[in-house]
Amino acid sequence: MPERENLLNAKKNKKHHLDSGTISSVLKRVIAENGKDHIRGYAFAIFCLVATAMSTAFTAWIMESVVNEAFANKRADIVLGICGAIFAAFVIRGLATYGQAVTLSKIGNNIVARYQQRLFSHLMKLSVGFFAEARSAHLAAQVSQNIGGIRDVLNLIVTSTARDLLTLISLIAVMVSKDWVLSLIVFAVAPPLIFALRHVSQRLRSVTREAVEVGSKVLGAMQETIQGITVVKAFTMEQQLEQKVRRIIETSERQSNRIARLSERTAPLTETFAGVAISSVIAYAAFRSIYDNVPPGAFFAFITALLMAYDPARRLARMQVQIERAVVNAKMIYSLLDMQPLQREKSDALDLVITNAQIELKDVAFAYGNGTPILRGVSLIAEGGKTTALVGPSGAGKSTIISLIPRFYDPVEGQILIDGQDIAGVTKASLRHALAYVTQQPYLFEGTIRDNIRYGRPEATDAEVEEAARQAYAHDFILAQPMGYDTPVGENGMTLSGGQRQRLSIARALVRDAPILLLDEATSALDNESEAAVQRALDSTMRGRTVVVIAHRLSTVVNADKIIVMHEGRAVEEGTHEELAKRKDGLYARLNNLQSSDTPVIE
Repeated sequence: MPERENLLNAKKNKKHHLDSGTISSVLKRVIAENGKDHIRGYAFAIFCLVATAMSTAFTAWIMESVVNEAFANKRADIVLGICGAIFAAFVIRGLATYGQAVTLSKIGNNIVARYQQRLFSHLMKLSVGFFAEARSAHLAAQVSQNIGGIRDVLNLIVTSTARDLLTLISLIAVMVSKDWVLSLIVFAVAPPLIFALRHVSQRLRSVTREAVEVGSKVLGAMQETIQGITVVKAFTMEQQLEQKVRRIIETSERQSNRIARLSERTAPLTETFAGVAISSVIAYAAFRSIYDNVPPGAFFAFITALLMAYDPARRLARMQVQIERAVVNAKMIYSLLDMQPLQREKSDALDLVITNAQIELKDVAFAYGNGTPILRGVSLIAEGGKTTALVGPSGAGKSTIISLIPRFYDPVEGQILIDGQDIAGVTKASLRHALAYVTQQPYLFEGTIRDNIRYGRPEATDAEVEEAARQAYAHDFILAQPMGYDTPVGENGMTLSGGQRQRLSIARALVRDAPILLLDEATSALDNESEAAVQRALDSTMRGRTVVVIAHRLSTVVNADKIIVMHEGRAVEEGTHEELAKRKDGLYARLNNLQSSDTPVIE
């Protein structure tokens, strides 16, 4: 299963470090995917950053004139001109800083939004099997943490190149033009700093990936606990989970502290470098001024340029550390985007054409991953326009068959045909448009009651939504809600009872008006009164449709046109309720004899 292999490989890759080639390839990919779309915005931002760099360099360069002309030569006639030029330089730098910051923020926000949409679209293409392997809470937390990595890569490259590097080069040019000997003194202490920073960045690379993983586990554990809060409280699991989450948080804290120690090692390195350079420069310039009577203007211009160069130099020194951290995040997003969907459609796939809506399984075998086979050569026919019930002990393969029909999974062997068409050769969209599905565990989405029903068919009118609710016997309790059909359901419908949620999910299936209806124990969450009402609605709705239902109660089985008894992954019996009940040595008959009309058939 490609997606399973993808997930396993991703887990293995977490143990490996990013080499320079990988960093280079990620940078190239980020630029290729985003640079062209935002070339105008980046061009304007670069223009602003160049203006910032030039105005900064100009401020340092003009210091010689300030000191020599205003203070040494005392020329009042040019003071106003010098002051005006300095004022203009600061105004230009302020406007340019504002322009580049706003532009890069807009571009960054657009990149994040686009990748969020792209990720969601890609996740929708992955099969149910992928989500069965991946923890949803961990996946959501990981995506939310890493999505900004791609934005940060581009912004760091632009700002570091156009502002910091250009500013540093301009200020170095000012330094060299003012005093090349002092410049040599500064450059002499630079190589040790560069090698030290490189060592720090290499150590930080692996730690960053581990920190991202641990951080996502913290968010995942919290989200998982919130989603299962009723179980947590019912089983008094608070203390156990607190201890579990505390251990994860402590691990995350240790990783974050380790990153902080490594990242901030650049501070004493750069500060030491600055101290050595500036003290050496001051000593040399002071002795020249004292013993050689050299005017101090050039020195002041040099020291101004040196001090101004400190900040961009420090940012550039940290740039590799920051880029590698951003690349780690970006690479984890790309590893998800590059996962190939398990159930890719054939290039010549056609739309499913429904005539009688007959479903046929031919020698179907299936197993989840490399596990024990669930289905072993199952062959059965669900006739068009009729109801076929699947019954059998837990683990017999009933729900698996329901999952194979919409192609949530593909059989390991055999075929599934609808009106003679192999569903592996038709488009998934056309296949699933022909189906309505009610799961055993009802799920409602954030929004109103009306929104949740309309998910079955977005173009359904309000009248059709309300008619589906009536058929599902949900209309009356909906009207009793504070805002009727416009009442928000809360997260996963937690404001409603289990039976109410199930009736809304049935209404969602009914409004779809599909020729095939799949019911996976659709009435299991209902009390006897509600089940009887919904069953009457289903009986009327199932007429003329092909229905495959997993039986939970006897009333459902009695009304079925055909009952197929599953046992250990095989279809062992088939017939109507009356026919199967008469087989004294049959599995269905034995189980049926143990039950009354008000108890489950086989569960």
